[in-house]
Amino acid sequence: MARRDPVEARAKRSRDLYGIATWEPRSMLDRFAVRLHHLAVLVGKWLLVLVAVLFTLLIGAAGALTNPVILGLTLLSAVPALALVAYVYRTDVTSGEPLTLLAVTFLLAIVFASFAAIANTIFGNLLGVGIASGETTVLSLVGSILFFFLVVGPVEETVKILAVRFYAFRSDEFDAVVDGVVYGAVAGLGFAFVENAIYIQRSAGESLSMGGPEQVLAEVGATATIRALAGPGHVIYSAFAGYYLGLAKFNPDDAGPIIAKGVVIAALIHATYNSFATAALPGLTALLEPTLPSISVFFAFVVLFQGFFGYLLYRKIKAYTAAYRDVMSDAERSRSIGVERTEFDG
Repeated sequence: MARRDPVEARAKRSRDLYGIATWEPRSMLDRFAVRLHHLAVLVGKWLLVLVAVLFTLLIGAAGALTNPVILGLTLLSAVPALALVAYVYRTDVTSGEPLTLLAVTFLLAIVFASFAAIANTIFGNLLGVGIASGETTVLSLVGSILFFFLVVGPVEETVKILAVRFYAFRSDEFDAVVDGVVYGAVAGLGFAFVENAIYIQRSAGESLSMGGPEQVLAEVGATATIRALAGPGHVIYSAFAGYYLGLAKFNPDDAGPIIAKGVVIAALIHATYNSFATAALPGLTALLEPTLPSISVFFAFVVLFQGFFGYLLYRKIKAYTAAYRDVMSDAERSRSIGVERTEFDG
């Protein structure tokens, strides 16, 4: 509920307080100010998109997506994440989300990912963690873990939720809390898609300088496989944040803290994954490598980690679905009773 000035709160409703304690557009200047504000907001929004597109060109993501081989491998690497998004979409018990909003959210996540790449590079250098265009090389175990929890997780999850907040969130089609899960998942898919493209392109460039076509194919194929396994994680993280974004839309008085809670949860899960993958997995792989290949160890880790948090997300969606069906059933029963009483009274 909006706060009111003491004069407005105590004055009689018939008293005109325009320009004293209340305001609405009356004069020509008032209407001009309203239009100017709307224009400034519109220009600011699209300026943000333009900057994001320029940053995307700067980090080389656009180049990666225009190379047919890189694009093909990127599309294949995104299949598991896409399958998870499709499942989340099907679990939405409310009205389906329009393809237009889903596509815009996906594209915004792609271009906004450039903000995360640049922020990761800048803060990684400041913290002494060696990174190049978002890829972390461990110089210090503690420093890397701090980097994941203080920079990578919060920045990337904020960027993904911004892709939803920027456009789809404002639409009337975003008409249920659980819709936030769907749009959050799509934003995660967009982010994973462009991140996969960058990693695959970088792998191709590095392997070209070290060997022939066979080695390049092997290295790029291995990178695409790893990215395919890691991609669904982005969907899960941002789906959690998206749920709280949906909750915030229908609880506007507490919207800020609710959104912050969702981003914090997503960032913690994300940073925990990165920390385990960086700190624990290499040692475990070295221990088991004579028996199990490294890709098998990574696969088992991903299945266990993403499976656990995917199950928690499933429980959250299931709880909403159960509540929705209960409420709809109650409403239908009420309407049925009302009809029966009308017929009896007649």
